[in-house]
Amino acid sequence: MTVTREFLAGLPKAELHVHHVGSASPRIVAELAARHPGSPVPADPGALTEYFKFSDFAHFIEIYLSVVELIKTPEDVRLLTYEIAREMAGQQNLRYAELTVTPYTSVIRGIAAEAFCEAIEDARIAAEKDFGLVLRWIFDISGEDGIPGADETLRIATKIRPEGLVGFGLGGPEIGVPRPQFQPHFEAAIAAGLHSVPHAGETTGPQTIWDAVRVLKAERIGHGTSAMQDPALVDYLGEHRIPLEVSPTSNIATRAVDSYDVHPLRAMVDAGLVVTINSDDPPMFGTDLTNEYVVASRLLDLDPAGAGEFAKTAVRESFAEDSVKDALLTEIDSYVTQNG
Repeated sequence: MTVTREFLAGLPKAELHVHHVGSASPRIVAELAARHPGSPVPADPGALTEYFKFSDFAHFIEIYLSVVELIKTPEDVRLLTYEIAREMAGQQNLRYAELTVTPYTSVIRGIAAEAFCEAIEDARIAAEKDFGLVLRWIFDISGEDGIPGADETLRIATKIRPEGLVGFGLGGPEIGVPRPQFQPHFEAAIAAGLHSVPHAGETTGPQTIWDAVRVLKAERIGHGTSAMQDPALVDYLGEHRIPLEVSPTSNIATRAVDSYDVHPLRAMVDAGLVVTINSDDPPMFGTDLTNEYVVASRLLDLDPAGAGEFAKTAVRESFAEDSVKDALLTEIDSYVTQNG
């Protein structure tokens, strides 16, 4: 039985690789732009669709940071976070999400770290109460900010440490940003009880992934797109069951992969690797998690049961508490049984 978009839209889902600012829809960005006139970012949701078209990964980072510039106050942070949660729950049927948050980009623009953490926590608690969505945080170093950004991100993660924080990551550009320089930061975060979840192998080759797993002790890999280029790495990832957080539409949009026809998702699955489906920066790529399940289902010829298994894999590989996992796994099974 072919899986339908309707089935995938209703499927209860968890997401492990989705960015905080990158989840701001045109509706949310327009509201922020209207609050802060003078930005190059349009305050018209329709115009934002065109604004979000970019030529390559570097251009994407430029656009991303222009949206970051709109987040000027703790109230902006709270609005962004709460409204993202509203759309995740209401439009995509998400039950759990680990949102990658880059506090440093807001802190260096004048928002106190304590106020930033208070704002996201207030939104997290309200979102669970109002929308039934469980949010957790992964605080990531933005690669272009180097060691100063890493130092401050680690300080916020370990000294302020909001209650919802579960992981420590590394995003932004990979080219010219060697992973080993951040080894002390990841060692300290792991010692503090946080999970290691760096991006690697998105726009660079397998060596970046090797550095992530060997040097940064990665428990999951963000993207890992180039992993299939190295058979020894494929064996290692499979043997150690290190999941890859795959975002197909993102990979096409940033030119990390030329087309869906050559996307490595099927090769990853055929090799027995643990794979989760994610949306990365969904509005900026004209997608959402439901659409990523549609894309993955087409690339992998999934039936409803197969799509349900991917949804369950995301839950199992999350850092959620067992009670949250158990409830969501039961809900997914029930949904597939009734609608598959």
